[in-house]
Amino acid sequence: MALPPILLILPVLLLGSLEAWSAQQAATLHERDAAALRDLRAGLRDLPGSRFFDSWDDARSPCAYAGVVCAADEDDRASSALRISVLTLGTGLADSPGLAGTLPASLSSLSALTDLVLYPGSVSGAIPADIGSGLRRLRLLSLSGNQLTGPVPESLAGLPDLHTLDLGNNHLEGAIPTGLLLPSSPSLKVLILANNAGLSGEIPALFSSSQLFHVDLSRNAITGTLPPLPPTIRYFSVAANEMQGSLDGVFGDRCAPADLAFLDLSMNNFSGSIPPDMFALPSASSLLLSRNNFTGPLTVRAAPLPWAVVDVSHNGISGEVPEALAVAGSLYVNNNRMSGEVPRAVASSVFAGRMTTFYAQHNFLTGFPAPPLPLPDSAVLCLSYNCMELPSASAADGCPTIGGPLEARPAVQCRGADVGNSGGDG
Repeated sequence: MALPPILLILPVLLLGSLEAWSAQQAATLHERDAAALRDLRAGLRDLPGSRFFDSWDDARSPCAYAGVVCAADEDDRASSALRISVLTLGTGLADSPGLAGTLPASLSSLSALTDLVLYPGSVSGAIPADIGSGLRRLRLLSLSGNQLTGPVPESLAGLPDLHTLDLGNNHLEGAIPTGLLLPSSPSLKVLILANNAGLSGEIPALFSSSQLFHVDLSRNAITGTLPPLPPTIRYFSVAANEMQGSLDGVFGDRCAPADLAFLDLSMNNFSGSIPPDMFALPSASSLLLSRNNFTGPLTVRAAPLPWAVVDVSHNGISGEVPEALAVAGSLYVNNNRMSGEVPRAVASSVFAGRMTTFYAQHNFLTGFPAPPLPLPDSAVLCLSYNCMELPSASAADGCPTIGGPLEARPAVQCRGADVGNSGGDG
């Protein structure tokens, strides 16, 4: 029987692969890269329970170390020396505690590096200041979930190929390099600096001209107003900062970003009315505007996406609950100064199971037209501390209990049409 063609050529393919592998093993690592690896090994260590560095021993080629990928030297094709192109420090496994120690300055000498990942652990100290000057080919830099301190290096701004920069969940401080938020970083698409607490500065006006599509600057100390968002943006969060001003120009002179799916401006000091276009973002599944100083009634020109999460709680919003918000999957209007009867469309959506959460407690609402149906087990309906008798079908399960046992506002707070001047907490 004749052998299948693939079996006839398989020995040739295997021989070629073996020769390529043998050639790489015979090639030596560039001395500068080898020295940087030695410095890394001296500066970092496994935390108890981690065994990442077990393979980093002198008996192996450095290119066979865990997390190290080598390639030919593109700057010197005549050289047989290999360069490190990818460096992944740590296993990334859920049960691994990661690494500890500090990053050496010689890390910046790995000039062929395109991807540098440090998995979450307890690595501390500063990021080498010239890391961007030395690693000009970087496409991915992720050092999140450690204990790094000091500033975000200015040298990271303007890297020609950098696509993703994730330095979140550390202890970084100082001003965010403005170049990271400008068109001068042409390839940067993902910027994550969240939960550093000490990062400050303002978002520059030319942010709107950047090509970023994922920006998370939440839980820092960023100040100033919010400039127009870039049309490419899909995910944007500045939650828990110190920003202020109105949102009137957040979309500039253009239409709202067509692909913006997640917008979180909560826990700042934004004021004024919420722009009507906010509720009409064509792709938004999460619109989070809680705990600011927004006032005035809600104007909704077009309904949000079905099943979207809309949170405007803990503001100073007055007027009625807009009927157009009945399509939301979760709606939080609690702790405002809203009045009037809840629209029948909203009540019907809750009892039909389309809206799974409706928080409207701590307002001045005067009625809730509950249909003659049982409340779905999955629904959370919170109506306490308003100017109405709670419907018998309402459920307290899943509702906050802060504010005491009162089910309705004292009548004295509900008298008169101007609830903005009524007593109570709003």
